[in-house]
Amino acid sequence: MESYRPEQGTPDWERYGVRIVRAGELDPNTPQTPGMSRAAAITAAAAGAQKLWAGTVVVAPGAKTGAHHHGELETVLYIVKGRARLRWGERLEFVGEAGPGDFIFVPPWVPHQELNARPDEPVEAVIVRSGQEPIVVNLDIESPETPGAARWIDPGHPA
Repeated sequence: MESYRPEQGTPDWERYGVRIVRAGELDPNTPQTPGMSRAAAITAAAAGAQKLWAGTVVVAPGAKTGAHHHGELETVLYIVKGRARLRWGERLEFVGEAGPGDFIFVPPWVPHQELNARPDEPVEAVIVRSGQEPIVVNLDIESPETPGAARWIDPGHPA
């Protein structure tokens, strides 16, 4: 979809105005990290966005993702449901938790890992990034989580 540009003259607000992306229109064909499912909602193709990317992310009950970062992009997560635990740092040595209504900000280049702190419900969040490039750099950093505290969900760590 195109976006309005002032040099085009009088805007056609029907064509260039608000876009609504319905829940059933989210696109799962976006870079993934083991242990979570991302789906894109606001992209250049779906909504004409030029500077933002937004979508959803779900982390299964008791699961943890692989360590990763998003390059130069800033990331914001808004927790809708569940209890998210984040680890970050060169050895994932720092930890914090967030619940429904909480926001999480992940600066550019920060190695991090999302974990579901609860064994009985998924973490569901809205995710917004500062650019359209789907940058996900998966890292080979072992989690300091104690065995059994959260299970890996990826091909390298079978259930």
